Amino acid sequence: MNTDSTPLPERVRPRTLNDVIGQQKLIGPNGALRRAVNSGRLPSMILWGPPGVGKTTLALLLAEAVNRPFIALSAINSGVKEIRDVLSRPSGMFPPVVFIDEIHRFNKSQQDALLGAVEKGQITLIGATTENPSFEVNSALLSRSQVYILEALDRDELIQVVNRAIAQDRFLQSKKITVESYDALLRLSGGDGRKLLNLLELVASAHVSSDPLVITDEGVTTVAQQNIARYDKSGEQHYDIISAFIKSLRGSDPNAALYWMARMIIAGEDPVFIARRMLILASEDIGNANPTAMIMASEAVQAIRAIGMPEGRIILSQVAVYLATSPKSNASYVAIDEALALAEQTAHLPVPLHLRNAPTKLMKQIGYGKEYQYAHSHEGNFVQQNFLPDTLKGHKIYDPGHNAREAEIRRSLQKWWGEWYEY
Repeated sequence: MNTDSTPLPERVRPRTLNDVIGQQKLIGPNGALRRAVNSGRLPSMILWGPPGVGKTTLALLLAEAVNRPFIALSAINSGVKEIRDVLSRPSGMFPPVVFIDEIHRFNKSQQDALLGAVEKGQITLIGATTENPSFEVNSALLSRSQVYILEALDRDELIQVVNRAIAQDRFLQSKKITVESYDALLRLSGGDGRKLLNLLELVASAHVSSDPLVITDEGVTTVAQQNIARYDKSGEQHYDIISAFIKSLRGSDPNAALYWMARMIIAGEDPVFIARRMLILASEDIGNANPTAMIMASEAVQAIRAIGMPEGRIILSQVAVYLATSPKSNASYVAIDEALALAEQTAHLPVPLHLRNAPTKLMKQIGYGKEYQYAHSHEGNFVQQNFLPDTLKGHKIYDPGHNAREAEIRRSLQKWWGEWYEY
């Protein structure tokens, strides 16, 4: 029996950069992070990679390598208050490394709270994310950070993780372990080093005999089926399954979407949470390709709140199938992100005079509102005029998707704006 309550991944966590398995492109002799450590200058950075490849460990070791204080926050349970508390602490001679796990779960205001401190060098930020930072980290913070991509551990590296744990950990040593096959360990952990070590410890703990433990595929599978939790609403599995559900809807697979939704339902997930995520997807991934999707998803949120479960499962199913089988377009989602980026870069540009409000006589005298053309006074309720700052005239932001509904929108835009924008 293992009397140490510390999880195995923590007990065998690497103590130096040289102990890290994998990521040699970054921390090998000529790696970018190795060079940064050798120079003593650690930039703010985003570590992007799949779960269980060592993002947290790497952040800790980088801080230690340059002798910086290390402060860890989790985006799951930290907000602006916790960020400000950290930033208000005296930094001493050297700015601390502030590590934020799952930084993609921070909203814009939470990410913005970090900007000033990063910009002034008050902290060195290391954010970890499993999602593409181009979409999940706001551009201002991204522009102040280096992005480093961590690669999934390959089979040989995962086997090294197992073998080193068996050799180093006292509890595993007491089991006198030999490994007949690594296949089940690697398959059930899905390439996630942390899950791999947790599964290894689970198998070792289940072996109560004094005989040496021989790890076989059959034995690992039996222990896993008996002991690994199916779903944890507050843990990583929660995010994995909702991610699979959303990706199935986006990918137009109603069968997979229903399966993942059923997994959430039987685990007791909040049905309103499921409905809200479908509402986001209806706008982000379907949008004007089928505007009714937003109405359906919005009604689902209200209906679930009104009737609850188990009847609510029928509504969730109907809407999930509808969204999965709808035409898809992310054109509006892409457009607003491009508009936000453009607005940040050009916030100094003035509003053209003809678009300005003229509530006073003086404003009228200096040209406010002059030459503005009222659309409803023209045939078809349309007249060509520039609505952007003069230097952005003709800058296209919205590009209609390639589907029947937005094809109609494209034709209208070509008719109205063909001389100005390339639709």
